[in-house]
Parts: sequence; C-alpha cells; structure tokens
Amino acid sequence: MNSLLKLRKPLSSSLTTLSLHRFSSTLNYAFQNKKEGTGFIHPTAIVHPNAVIGQGVSIGPFCTIGSSAKLGNGCQLHPSSHIFGNTELGNHCILMTGAVVGDDLPGHTVIGCNNIIGHHAVVGIKCQDMKYKSGDECFLDVGNNNEIREFTSIHRSSKSSDITVIGDNNLIMGSCHIAHDCKIGNNNIFANNTLLAGHVIVEDHAHTAGASVVHQFCHIGSFAFIGGGSVVSQDVPKYMMVSGERAELRGLNLEGLRRRGFLVTEIKCLRTAYRKIFMPSDTNSMGFDERLAEVEHDEDLGCVPAVSSMLQSIRDSFTENRRGICKFRQWSSS
Repeated sequence: MNSLLKLRKPLSSSLTTLSLHRFSSTLNYAFQNKKEGTGFIHPTAIVHPNAVIGQGVSIGPFCTIGSSAKLGNGCQLHPSSHIFGNTELGNHCILMTGAVVGDDLPGHTVIGCNNIIGHHAVVGIKCQDMKYKSGDECFLDVGNNNEIREFTSIHRSSKSSDITVIGDNNLIMGSCHIAHDCKIGNNNIFANNTLLAGHVIVEDHAHTAGASVVHQFCHIGSFAFIGGGSVVSQDVPKYMMVSGERAELRGLNLEGLRRRGFLVTEIKCLRTAYRKIFMPSDTNSMGFDERLAEVEHDEDLGCVPAVSSMLQSIRDSFTENRRGICKFRQWSSS
C-alpha cells in the first residue's frame, strides 16, 4: 500500500502539470488577444489561405476554416470549432467549443453580426428532407444578436428557390432544432428541446416552452405562447396561448402581452374580442365567420389595431395551403 501511495503522488503531480500546461496553451490565444488587442491564430488551427479573415479575429486550437469562409472583424473561434463551405460570419460573432457552421454543399450560410453559437451547435448544414436533390443550392441567412445555445441544429433550405431564415435578437436554447425552409422573425424565445419541422413560420416575440414540437408548414403568430411539451399541428394566431399533447387554444398570452408593454386598454379589447369569437353566449347562434365579422364591425373593437391584427391572423390561417388554427378549449379563462 505504501508503495502504491508513493507512486500515486508523482503520477498525480505529472498529470496536473500536463493538464495545466494544456489548459494554459488552449487559453493563450485569448489572453494574448485581450492583452494586445489584435487577432491571433493558434498554431494548431487549420486556416485555408483563401479564407478571408477580418481584423482582431481570434482562432483557437484545432479550429478549421475552409477556403470560401469569410470572418468579420473581432470574431472569436473557441477550440475545435469549424467553418466549412461558402460561409460568412459578420463582425464580433463567437463560436463556442465544438460549434460547426456551414458545409461544402452548393449555396451559402450567412451569419450576421454579434451572434453567439454555442458548444457543439451545428448551423447551416444539409437538410433532412428526402426531397433534397444532391447538388442543389441551399441557403441559410441568420440576422444579428442571436444566441444559439449548445447542441442546437439549424438546417439550410431544401431547394434553391427557398431559404431558411433566422431574424434578429432570438434566443434559441439548448438542443433545439430548426429544420429546412423555416422563417423565424425577431425577438423570439425557444426553450430547450423545441423542435420546428420544415417550412414553419414564427413571427416576432413568440415564446415556446421546453420540448415543444411544431408540425411542418404551421404558422406561429407574434406574441404567441406554446406550453411545454405541446405538439402543435395547426396555426397559432397572434397573441394566443396553446398547450397540450395535441395543442389547443387556452386563451390569450396575457402575461406575455403585459411583459411586452401592451396597454391595459389594448389587452381588455383583445380579451373582449377573444370571448366574442371563441366563447359566444348560449343565445349566440352565429357561425365562426359571422362572429369574426361582428368583432370587425364593432365600433369599440374593430378600430383597435391589435384586434384587427388578431382577426387578420385568424383569417389568414384558413386561406389556401394553410392548416387552420388550433382547436379551442372551451374552459379557457381569457
């Protein structure tokens, strides 16, 4: 036993010294960049000579930069992050360890400025659509100020005539999936494990709770909320809240509207309109379209922009090639 203890001390000491040396070597590029205010490329990184590298770019150990890549000023690539194919990063983007952006398919991946791409996230790769034809161009455009967290996957479009789009100021939490040809607006929050199938459209200021699933071609309106674990197979109109294994309308997203600065009078009008449309009295025998028209022509409601926007969102869901709206849950309290 004593002999084993004697062996352990120098072995542990050696491993600690080696680990500290590797850690110091890994972080040296960031330290030097911070100290000198200039860019740095770690000697273990592989950067193609044709790649365009902006000023003040830090490229960490074991990174790979392809021949058609363009990196804006001030970008940071943490260890073992990779950029492939015709990919462009705007200024001051950060790729965390293990992140992969782009691939060698025809087409492009364009990432705007001030985006953070998390650990082992995969952004701008080939879609999982069986209809995709090898050799077709496919595209992904990402705006500015987005945070894409760890293990998230975002795919390029399925054909050259379409494009996957992510807007600005979105928070996409860990292990989310955004499939081919999706259109994401601005200021949305997607909680962990949210899955969006192909061609889904999400407007602005929407919020999905954890493990939400959205069927292909569905449309999620602005300020909508999707409850955790919900399976959404039809459209969610503006301002509304859905939840359930087969998601149903549960009322207005009142808390979300308050947080986004909607006036008390606006929320009151939205609630009145919602009740007239989805919770008619027993004596009201009008059909759904008639109730929509009644709200539209109401002198107190029809002139409110938020109400008009909600009505238009509902009507749009019943146009050609749309899926209609989620079913109404009768006991909603909105």
